[in-house]
Amino acid sequence: MLRALAVLAVLVGTPASAQEIAIKPSIDARLRYEHVDQADLPRSADALTLRLRPGIIAEHGPWSALVEGEAVAALVDRYNDGLNMRPGYPTVPDPENIELNRLQLRYAGPNVTATAGRQRITLADDRFVAAAPWRQSEQTFDAARVQLGKGAAPRLDLSYAWSVRTVYGRDGYGARPTSIGGDNLFALASIGGPRATLSAFAYLVDQDAAAVQNFALSSQTWGLRANGKLPLARDLSLTYTATAARQSDWHRNPNDYAATYALAEAVLGRGGWTAGLGGELLGADRGIALTSVQAPLGAAFKFNGWAGKFATTPPDGVRDYYATLGHSWKQVGAFGSIALTAAGHHFTSDRLVHPYGDELDLLVLAKRGPFQFSARWAHYLADGFAADTDKFWLEIDWLR
Repeated sequence: MLRALAVLAVLVGTPASAQEIAIKPSIDARLRYEHVDQADLPRSADALTLRLRPGIIAEHGPWSALVEGEAVAALVDRYNDGLNMRPGYPTVPDPENIELNRLQLRYAGPNVTATAGRQRITLADDRFVAAAPWRQSEQTFDAARVQLGKGAAPRLDLSYAWSVRTVYGRDGYGARPTSIGGDNLFALASIGGPRATLSAFAYLVDQDAAAVQNFALSSQTWGLRANGKLPLARDLSLTYTATAARQSDWHRNPNDYAATYALAEAVLGRGGWTAGLGGELLGADRGIALTSVQAPLGAAFKFNGWAGKFATTPPDGVRDYYATLGHSWKQVGAFGSIALTAAGHHFTSDRLVHPYGDELDLLVLAKRGPFQFSARWAHYLADGFAADTDKFWLEIDWLR
């Protein structure tokens, strides 16, 4: 990676090409207040955090080099960030942090894109491999990635990641380290367009750190996915997703297991309205810890409710049945758009079908120029699993 950056620096520095270099700064800022009230803990959490992500990109023809930093400050820190030893508070895994977020070299040709260095990798619906963008310090990968093909033609996306930079930042330690090494291999092959895309994937996750669950999060997941959007009538459409996969142990995982993953979702859209139904299965094997489907590199916040009760899948697995309803408006007063969303979840275990509770999630989102304003609420009612939990967020995002 350093050798490749040096070659690019020489290219950029030559007088003949100096006028062809485009330098673009970027800034991404997020101010978030998060409140957590959890029934089994004596204190409530209050976290007011500010995230700044400045960067600069140099472009020369199909080549580009990106450097991006990341800084997180806790303006109000009455919470357990996972590192600060405050067990009486609910966990909000947003510790203070200053680090290099991305350092990458990219070639983007007509039918091939290659990226090397510290980068974001998000695949399919983010379930198994993603940047975990909800957390203030995102998850990035020290990796080499090649993407072949575009549009409706067959496409292939291959990545090898030798290190995963976690959301705990530069001060991470123990079971919540700064980074986790390993030979991670991701492959996604797709064909099709907007109405129907068919994909096959293989995600080989190597969590090669004894302090992180004694290697038990290393797994291989092989599966198929179909998704698309179908016009049904005038101003009426159906967006659908269906995924089926099988996960088993890999590399140094001490467990011998195999479990099934499945997801089915359908969303009707008309005008500014959307209404959806879905179900997700994170299957279990024998009811032993970490022998159910796990997704340690996925974007956990997007799945199984915003209260975050199932970021680590329980030994008996999870079945999540959910419904969504939303409406959006364009150009409302000074705002470019306003959207309301509600989602309800009913959780049970996969093995033995124990009740796991219910959750209601509500979101108000408004955009104005480069600013995005949001308010969220998650209300989880426990039933034989975890504890009653309420979470509330206020957030302002600014992207330039």
